[in-house]
Amino acid sequence: MSKEPVAVVGIGQTKHVAARRDVSIAGLVREAAQSALQDAELTWADIDAVVIGKAPDFFEGVMMPELYLADALGAVGKPMLRVHTAGSVGGSTALVAANLVAGRVHGTVLTLAFEKQSESNAMWGLSLPVPFQQPLLAGAGGFFAPHVRAYMRRTGAPDTVGSLVAYKDRRNALKNPYAHLHEQDITLEKVQASPMLWDPIRYSETCPSSDGACAMILTDREGADRSPRPPAWMHGGAMRSEPTLFAGKDFVSPRAGKDCAADVYRQAGIADPRREIDAVEMYVPFSWYEPMWLENLGFAAEGEGWKLTESGVTELDGDLPVNMSGGVLSTNPIGASGMIRFAEAALQVRGQAGEHQVDGARKALGHAYGGGSQFFAMWLVGAEPPTG
Repeated sequence: MSKEPVAVVGIGQTKHVAARRDVSIAGLVREAAQSALQDAELTWADIDAVVIGKAPDFFEGVMMPELYLADALGAVGKPMLRVHTAGSVGGSTALVAANLVAGRVHGTVLTLAFEKQSESNAMWGLSLPVPFQQPLLAGAGGFFAPHVRAYMRRTGAPDTVGSLVAYKDRRNALKNPYAHLHEQDITLEKVQASPMLWDPIRYSETCPSSDGACAMILTDREGADRSPRPPAWMHGGAMRSEPTLFAGKDFVSPRAGKDCAADVYRQAGIADPRREIDAVEMYVPFSWYEPMWLENLGFAAEGEGWKLTESGVTELDGDLPVNMSGGVLSTNPIGASGMIRFAEAALQVRGQAGEHQVDGARKALGHAYGGGSQFFAMWLVGAEPPTG
C-alpha cells in the first residue's frame, strides 16, 4: 500500500528571545500553534492529533510538561504524543507527525516543539558528571570543541572558517524577524575579536540560549487541496542514531548522519544533492559545524566542506545557501531548534521566507542533530508533490 503524500500547510513561530517572561510554557506553545492555524486557515477542530517535542525536562525543571499542555494545544480528547531525541527532537517530532499522516492514521496533525530556557540553565544542566561517559566539561561546547579541532587537523582548514560562518548567519538573522539575535553592527572583525570560550570556538561562534516555539500543520492530499496557500510537500524523511561512544566512532563525520542523509536522498530521488537541492537549513550550534555537516550530508567531498564556506557558496546569494534564517547560531530554543530548520526549509519552497527567501527555491533540506552527535533527523521538502 502506498504512503499518503504529506503536505505542510501551516507554519508558525514565536519571536525567539532570551526570556519570555510575559507567558507561561502553555502560553508560549499556544502562540506558535495559533500562528500555524492562522497560516493554514484552520481551527482547533480541524486538528486530529498533536505531536509535541522538547529537549530534556531538566532544562526547565518541569517534568512531563506535555501532560498539562493538552488544554493549551486543543488536544483534550484527542491523541497527543511526546517525542524526545535530545537536540534533534524538533526534527524527529515533525517526522513522527508526518508518519501519522503518511500512514493514514490521522488526516491533519499539529506538530510543535519548544523550549523556555530562561526558566533553567542549559549550560550547567549539560555540565553534570554522568557515570561511564565522557565529561561535557562546561556545557556542550566543551564536548564538541575537540571534534572541531580534529576536523581542522584532518582537513587543513584555516582557523578563519568558523568566523566566516558566524558572520554570515548573524547577517542572515537580520532579515528574519523571528530570529533571537539581531546584531545590527556585526562585522567579521567583531566576530574574530570575541573571547575564546572553547578553543577554537569563540563567543560569537556559538548559539544563544533562547525561549521560543515552532509549530507546523501537516496534512494529507485532500487537506492540501483545500489549502489557501501553496503547501510544501515532503519528499523524504529519516531518523538515525548511534551510541555516544563506541570503538571507531567518527565524531567529525558520524555514520548515523551519513546514513540518514542517504536514506532521505534515496526516498526523494536525489542523485546529486549539491546540484539538486536549492537551500539547506542545517543544525549548526557552533559555527564550525557548517563545513563539517556539508561533508557529512554529501554536499562536499571529505576535507572540502570548508572550501565551500570560504568561497561564499553557502551565502544567502550563493550557489548553495545554508541557514538563510540565521540558523541555530542566531536562534536556539533547543527543543524547537530542529523543527525551526524543518519549518524554514518548508517556508523556502512555499516562497514565504520573506527577506531571507532564496529565489526559485524548489527543494530544501531541513537537518537536525542532537546528543553527542548521535541523533539525526532530516527531511527534504519540495514545491511540487512527490512523484510515484
